[in-house]
Amino acid sequence: MWGAALALLLAVLALVSLLGRRLWRPWKRVVGARTLPGAPDRDDDEEVDGGGPADRFSDGHEPLPGGCSLICKPSALAQCLLRSLRRSAALEPGPRCWLAGPHLQTLRHFVLPVGPRPELAREYLQLADDGLVALDWVVGPCGRGRRVTNAGGLPAVLLVIPNAWGRLTRNVLGLCLLALERGYYPVVFHRRGHHGCPLVSPRLQPFGDPSDLKEAVTYIRFRHPAAPLFAVSEGSGSALLLSYLGECGSSSYVTGAACISPVLRCREWFEARLPWPYERGFLLHQKIVLSRYATALEDTVDTSKLFGSRSLREFEETLFCHTKSSPISWDTYWDRNDPLRDVDEAAVPVLCICSADDPVCGPPDHALPTELFHSNPYFFLLLSRHGGHCGFLRQEPLPAWSHEVILESFRALTEFFRMEERMKGLSRRRASFLGGRRRWGSLQKREVSPSSSLEEIFSWKRSYTR
Repeated sequence: MWGAALALLLAVLALVSLLGRRLWRPWKRVVGARTLPGAPDRDDDEEVDGGGPADRFSDGHEPLPGGCSLICKPSALAQCLLRSLRRSAALEPGPRCWLAGPHLQTLRHFVLPVGPRPELAREYLQLADDGLVALDWVVGPCGRGRRVTNAGGLPAVLLVIPNAWGRLTRNVLGLCLLALERGYYPVVFHRRGHHGCPLVSPRLQPFGDPSDLKEAVTYIRFRHPAAPLFAVSEGSGSALLLSYLGECGSSSYVTGAACISPVLRCREWFEARLPWPYERGFLLHQKIVLSRYATALEDTVDTSKLFGSRSLREFEETLFCHTKSSPISWDTYWDRNDPLRDVDEAAVPVLCICSADDPVCGPPDHALPTELFHSNPYFFLLLSRHGGHCGFLRQEPLPAWSHEVILESFRALTEFFRMEERMKGLSRRRASFLGGRRRWGSLQKREVSPSSSLEEIFSWKRSYTR
């Protein structure tokens, strides 16, 4: 019932968006946007197609098909990823239709009903504080036969993290189906109280707190100790993945990661407020999800103020800062939950796919920390001209082109790491003639027990980025 009401609301907003461009002009003041006195009010299409946000990233970018650019620090791994993207058919420009605008791509992604649903096998994982999170393992169907991603090895596990509001979108399910077809074993992580996961304790997961995800990854690693683990996050859910990678560093168990339309400057994103239809839609969805736990939350938060919130910031601040037991300030909250607080410790390649016309995150020159991609060898930004927020849609029934690019990049990473291990193995063999026999093995071929040393597994992490 509530889901249908939310879909109806967003559908009405989509129709309103078609009435004229004047309705969209107030939406331009998004995250970090500034307007200089006397500056001309240019049209969005003019910004994107000629001298727009994508062109402001020309310093250090590599052009790609379809008007995309790869922004990164030069390295051997960057060259490998660049070759893979240049060969990708997914980036080739296709015919554009009237549904290709940024707002309609975004609303199609969030509003339209999901097509073919995958078969899911749910597991509930009890955490150290007796809370529950849910893991949905994708077990079928498999359309045209599976293709193994690691020749001679076990299928890789693909951990998918939905947006922070807990909504399982059509693109997330489409990614799971495509990954299953390509030989991955996808699993979707659901936070406490999200997507039917019971809230057994009056504690929810803050925006960038990876503690629950750490336990979930440890369990996944226990179930599949020898399988490579890749991770993909969508939209605001990227804060959780990036926080996890930063806190765990080289002990994250993850081989590669990708973020689709990530929210990187989260505090500014909350404070600037979204365009009102998105702000209202996301806020309504949050209230609907938590309304079933209103009685349980009365002892910890002021529920009347919570459900009377008029902005995402007010909702977030009431839920996690103005608690009855241990209130904290807004500054303290973001000191603990900023997804980039430990970004220098991340030791896993991360591909961020963003669009220059993203109506939720805002223009890239204000929403994206470009210095991160220019200075950190583990972070790569694939910036496209069009795609909206988490859209990147193509003509039906083709999946979003971002899904194809992500899986192709993971395959390129796997081949790159395998080659690195072979080269390291050759050097170890030569050294063994001088210093005695030394045991070595391939990261992708040998079975690793959960208790084995992670330092040996990730010993190559600091060499390929030079």
